[in-house]
Amino acid sequence: MSDDCVLGEVPENHLLGLRIGSVFIILATSTAGALFPVLARRTSWLNVPKAIYDLAKYFGSGVIIATAFIHLLGAGLEELGSDCLSDTWKIYPYALALCMLSIFVIFIVELVAFRWGMSKLEKLGIAYDPHGHDTGSNAAHGPEPVSVPDPEKGNGNTDVVSQGSNQNVIVDNAAAQIIGVAILEFGVILHSVLIGLTLAVDLQFKTLFIVIIFHQTFEGLGVGSRLAYMKLHPKYDWTRIVGGVLYAITTPIGIAVGLGVRTTYNPNSVTALIVSGVLDSLSSGILVYTGLVELIAHEFLFNREMMTASNFKLAYAITSMFAGWGLMSLLGRWA
Repeated sequence: MSDDCVLGEVPENHLLGLRIGSVFIILATSTAGALFPVLARRTSWLNVPKAIYDLAKYFGSGVIIATAFIHLLGAGLEELGSDCLSDTWKIYPYALALCMLSIFVIFIVELVAFRWGMSKLEKLGIAYDPHGHDTGSNAAHGPEPVSVPDPEKGNGNTDVVSQGSNQNVIVDNAAAQIIGVAILEFGVILHSVLIGLTLAVDLQFKTLFIVIIFHQTFEGLGVGSRLAYMKLHPKYDWTRIVGGVLYAITTPIGIAVGLGVRTTYNPNSVTALIVSGVLDSLSSGILVYTGLVELIAHEFLFNREMMTASNFKLAYAITSMFAGWGLMSLLGRWA
């Protein structure tokens, strides 16, 4: 077993003041990244151009995909392939298998959820477009209710849905969007807690601290842009703020826990490596599915607005996504 697998002497007060301060600094930067897109879209006096919203949205998509492959799957492969673990962990690519398992589990969960939601819409006599072909930028968030032609009134007219039924459609659609973002947040939050725990005990604290400030800000923009673009009934607007705050507090909580156990916690111990590797691998599958299916496929391929957009708008969206992917991938060099 390597010497790195044994807990060495961690100076009890090594940069303790800065480590404590990092809880509040990262809380502030994570909050800013996650809530800026939400508040900017809700606040009229801020008057942020739509191009900036689009930049944040597509930049965030690139960040999420890079997080999945570089920061999560890469970490899972490294942790579950560590020399600190027994040879049993090296005879099979467990990290890849867990990532794949997570992808299929999320697929099944989402499939069941959408079939349930669409069956409820059918009972209300509402048609739906599961790919969002008749919608705009909301295509990534699930089935959209559309008008049902009334054969007695001709193709040009539609049935008027009762107020109660329409309210149910709004509720169902909101639930579908919230489920989609909740799946994304679940994967990101697990990752953020582990980042905070590692930061609190890492001897290379200063370098890691700077990198994680950018990491959490970019990742926050990714989560915040998805929250901002959900189309919800006003009574569900609070879920955007809750989602942003939940993301913002997870890494500081991880740091606080790490500070509490800093003299006994060894990130290279067998238990820590297995737990972190399994969680990172499962989380990577969640973000791979969300990034490739919910974001790229639905925002570009299944979105009529994007398919008919000008070449400039398409190039702008792709460039923004590549920028997020490139910067987040670059940060993987250090964290």
